Amino acid sequence: MLHDRFLMTESKKPLTILLASPRGFCAGVDRAIQIVERAIKRYGRPVYVRHEIVHNRFVVQNLEAKGAIFVDELDEVPDDRPVVFSAHGVPKAVTAEAARRDLLYIDATCPLVSKVHREAERHSDQRRTVILIGHAGHPEVIGTIGQLPPGAVLLVEDVKQAEAIDVADPLNLAYATQTTLSVDDTSDIVAALKARFPQIHGPHKEDICYATTNRQEVVKKVAPMVEAMVVVGSPNSSNTQRLKEVAERAGCPRAALVQRAAEIDWSIFGSIASLGVTAGASAPEVLVEEIIGAFAERYAVSVETITTADENMFFPLPRVLRETAAAE
Repeated sequence: MLHDRFLMTESKKPLTILLASPRGFCAGVDRAIQIVERAIKRYGRPVYVRHEIVHNRFVVQNLEAKGAIFVDELDEVPDDRPVVFSAHGVPKAVTAEAARRDLLYIDATCPLVSKVHREAERHSDQRRTVILIGHAGHPEVIGTIGQLPPGAVLLVEDVKQAEAIDVADPLNLAYATQTTLSVDDTSDIVAALKARFPQIHGPHKEDICYATTNRQEVVKKVAPMVEAMVVVGSPNSSNTQRLKEVAERAGCPRAALVQRAAEIDWSIFGSIASLGVTAGASAPEVLVEEIIGAFAERYAVSVETITTADENMFFPLPRVLRETAAAE
């Protein structure tokens, strides 16, 4: 336990670490990583993965060591090797190309992202234009837009764009959202859309995933209680970036996004007596322990866990890999 590992010593300045819970891996990330590992066991090395399976370099490097090869596009995948699609989802054109080439492909798209895809298709079937709230260029956004024909999805990134967007038929609109957005920012954008288009259709259940919401909620609680906050995760991870923003908005004077202990800028922290620590949904717990260990080398650390929700979500593996899991 972290509490037992880092004991107080008189020679160091005391530092109370408030450890956010929930933090780190969500069910969708855990499932995606397992899919790559099981595929390697079942089909042998190498197994190709289109795009980073999740946005964390440590995770990617570990999978590379086990036999995964990460590529940007399908044309980098040989005809005789399996390919895994990342947790962020892919456009339909990618799946169609894999089928055309008769590739063995395994879809690791998070089920909650797949839910957004199905909602977008349902709205399109009912002849509604879909306004997608998200970040341009993010793989999840590219995948969601790619579920529908060109022009069927319009992207909105902020309130200003929501207030200015031009639509052909204001009475036949729906909105969907990227699953890893700021809950508060998204709420403001949705409010702006509803103010302009009162008849706009929304999802049956909010698109922002349970893990994103839970991690932001506990950061909102911890941030005002500490002098600084460390968010463990990768800078290209949307949900991780949002945690840093949430911490700053919730009143934390200093918030830093850190991938590994070696990256810590100690000048930011100085003589603090309290620190919050959390991790994005694609950051493994071993990195959280590494960060706390680095602080324990400089401070007399005591760790307290702040919990705002219990998570027990589970997503089953694709059928093709369940036999491998059962055999272990």
